[in-house]
Amino acid sequence: MIYVENKDLVIPGQILADDEYYSGRGTFKDNGKVCSSLMGLVSLRNKKIRVIPLKSKYVPKKGDVVIGKINDVRFSMWDVDINSPYSGILPAFEVFGREKKELNKVFDVGDVLFLRVVDVDEIKKAKLGLKGRGMGKFKGGIIVDIAPTKVPRLIGKKGSMINMIKDKTNCKIVVGQNGLVWVKGDEDMEQLTKNVIHLIEAEAHTSGLTNKIKNKLYLAIDGELPPEEDSQEEEEFVLEKPKLQNFKEELEQEEKEAEEKENEKEDKPNIAEVIEELKRKNKSKKDNTLSYGDNSNNSLILNNK
Repeated sequence: MIYVENKDLVIPGQILADDEYYSGRGTFKDNGKVCSSLMGLVSLRNKKIRVIPLKSKYVPKKGDVVIGKINDVRFSMWDVDINSPYSGILPAFEVFGREKKELNKVFDVGDVLFLRVVDVDEIKKAKLGLKGRGMGKFKGGIIVDIAPTKVPRLIGKKGSMINMIKDKTNCKIVVGQNGLVWVKGDEDMEQLTKNVIHLIEAEAHTSGLTNKIKNKLYLAIDGELPPEEDSQEEEEFVLEKPKLQNFKEELEQEEKEAEEKENEKEDKPNIAEVIEELKRKNKSKKDNTLSYGDNSNNSLILNNK
């Protein structure tokens, strides 16, 4: 028997279900009962029951994608703040292998990067890397800080929530699993996106949130509500890994286009030069023909003598 419903708010020690249910993260068993070990939201999947904490700090795990800020530049590594009680380091060899460079000329204090957690040691110190599509330094934009446990709600089922925000605001958005979100667009749209993200964080446990966010975006941008659609089933509040977004290609697209145009100009032959080259070749052929004819005549004259 179960005593709570999906997304119910529970407190530490509260009985959630009988022994027929499996105890998941944020719960424990006591005398055949599944109880909550923290304050949070109930998550039910089949017979497994979990409690997702309302507030928590990010604990790094191998394979996570995170947003970090350079705190310090050392001899062979960068110290990186990854929005966690645990520190992060980016070794120089993860960036340019055995090649030796001045680290602060590559990334300096204050730079914000999109990184991957390569490994985590026994004291939870995270070794970071930049190998992967879209990894690297952000240019411009703002950073929005939310609880890491609310990241899945921001992303939505198959990216539905975050894609809706991107499409409507025209902002580029990258979400780190450590609760940091990078947003870049028009200044007004950046602030609107920031407000919407904080609204999602505050009301992540409520039903009908997708439609509420959609209405807010349309009212703020178009001044009217969106056309009515068939209501969609609410996404389950389950932790999913954010998909990598190739923001670097988007940011540098204009630079690439300019470079391609410049290369096209260089590849196009100069018509005047081509004509001059053809003239030179034709003249060379004529000179060779005359020279051959003259040698033949001289040979005949000598033989006749």
